[in-house]
Amino acid sequence: MIGQLHSVVIDAPDAHALAGFYAGLLGMEISKGGPGDDWVVLTGAGYRLAFQQAPDLQPPDWPDPGRPQQFHLDVRVADIEEAEPKVLALGARKLPGGGGDFRVYADPVGHPFCLVWDS
Repeated sequence: MIGQLHSVVIDAPDAHALAGFYAGLLGMEISKGGPGDDWVVLTGAGYRLAFQQAPDLQPPDWPDPGRPQQFHLDVRVADIEEAEPKVLALGARKLPGGGGDFRVYADPVGHPFCLVWDS
């Protein structure tokens, strides 16, 4: 082994606002950074997710291959019918696609993510 994963870092035009979205979605806490900071870190459950200021971000346009997703997060939920209205209230929007055990959404900046569950 050469090293261990330290953070997953997501670009955002407003790093603090997007960190707040993911804090609500994942039940994590902001451990570094605040309004106006260029770098915000969330921690919780042994994971670290960071957000960096990218004012000129060109977000993906799911499912357009001309602006591909680049990456996405799969978020496990116990009950999709309970989780979906909560994630939409946080600022997500539903995207086309999905299957028997997942649904596709975009965060407030446009990064795709999936809610997944055991069917």
